[in-house]
Amino acid sequence: MNRRTLWLLGAGLLSLAGAVIAAEPHGPAEATPSGLNPNPVHLYRPPVEPLSAMAQLGKAIFFDASLSSSGALSCASCHSPDHAYGPPNDGPVMLGGANLSRQGARAVPSLTYLERHPNFSIGPEKADDDNVVDLAQMAALGQSAVRTTKTAGGTGASANIVPQGGLFWDGRADTLQEQALFPLLDPNEMDGGSVEIVADKLRNAPYAQRFVELFGAGVMRNQRLLIAEAMFAVARYQVEEQSFHPYSSKYDDWLEGKTRLSESELRGLQLFNDPDKANCAGCHTSAPSRDGLPPLFTDHQYEVLGAPRNAALAGNGDPGYFDLGVCGPHRTDMAEQTQYCGMFLTPTLRNTATRRAFFHNGVFKTLEQVLDFYNFRDTNPEKVFPRAVDGTVRKYDDLPERYHANVDVTDPPFDRHLGDKPAMTEQDEADIIAFLKTLTDGYKVEN
Repeated sequence: MNRRTLWLLGAGLLSLAGAVIAAEPHGPAEATPSGLNPNPVHLYRPPVEPLSAMAQLGKAIFFDASLSSSGALSCASCHSPDHAYGPPNDGPVMLGGANLSRQGARAVPSLTYLERHPNFSIGPEKADDDNVVDLAQMAALGQSAVRTTKTAGGTGASANIVPQGGLFWDGRADTLQEQALFPLLDPNEMDGGSVEIVADKLRNAPYAQRFVELFGAGVMRNQRLLIAEAMFAVARYQVEEQSFHPYSSKYDDWLEGKTRLSESELRGLQLFNDPDKANCAGCHTSAPSRDGLPPLFTDHQYEVLGAPRNAALAGNGDPGYFDLGVCGPHRTDMAEQTQYCGMFLTPTLRNTATRRAFFHNGVFKTLEQVLDFYNFRDTNPEKVFPRAVDGTVRKYDDLPERYHANVDVTDPPFDRHLGDKPAMTEQDEADIIAFLKTLTDGYKVEN
């Protein structure tokens, strides 16, 4: 965790003394035939405490639709508490703007499990006492560095000189308060209009007096400070409110020896962690940390997977338009680092079974489609990509050809070739999906 983000977390999330972990740190133990974890662990979870006055203010702002130009869209509209703080609809993106008719640019990510998310950087995580190397220097190193293959249970990939951390699909925000401001002003989302308009709405909001109580009367005269404190309050709400990071899935209970996994779920877990099969854990780490923190199911790194183009997105009606992730168009400071074009953040898989839009462009609607993509992208691309007029398969059709070399073709199961046997059978995919459903929060042990 970078020092720049420690202030946001608070002592409650950093007090790890006494956490005990008995599992192998690089992969969960094999289950017994009974479905129980033979090496149960103690997972450290943040203590549940009443929301601070700051967080209560943030909650009021999070649910305030009047801050949008339509008067009908709040943070909670796209990040619904009833849908793991993800989108509540089945579309690839959400609609916003003054008339709720404008498409958002990308699929809405969940706001859960961001309290441990690192800042954006390139290359291995730096300790506080390490020499700081700026992004441009690290990116220059990354142009020629050889990437280590990422396999479940492996450790070498952590040293890869690739982007990691940051918020949004392209990592352009480092803090939760930065992240909250973007959709507030985005004309395709809440469409707040301007800093001046939003500040005036905050001054007249039912909760305006809370700003004075927390920050003094002067905050109302300084519009930029007012908005900054408002976004800080939203961030505090996300950090303090347990439902943003409950760690209450069936898998969490299984890790602690409180429940059994079914035969299908167990097979799915084994396939998830098998580098010769699905290899999901190569990027979506499934083991608790050494200090007892529950697994986040992401390594926070970025990948170029070459997902198909989504014709349902209005912007894609322009054949010359491409969403290049880290390279733009929404992020502008990395445009020259073309080795990263097409890279998007690896999301957590917690609560993924509750979603109806997958990947940055929402091109897939089901987990079955997602697993088919991983399974057939290279062995049978005609199963997942469209065909051109001449009948040829348009592989990587959402990425300019000059960047096709960026696509990951080394990490299993993407190390296979045309005509090879796919990594997974239909039953394998079904079992993996059964396991992924154990990552949904709110599990209650059956009596």
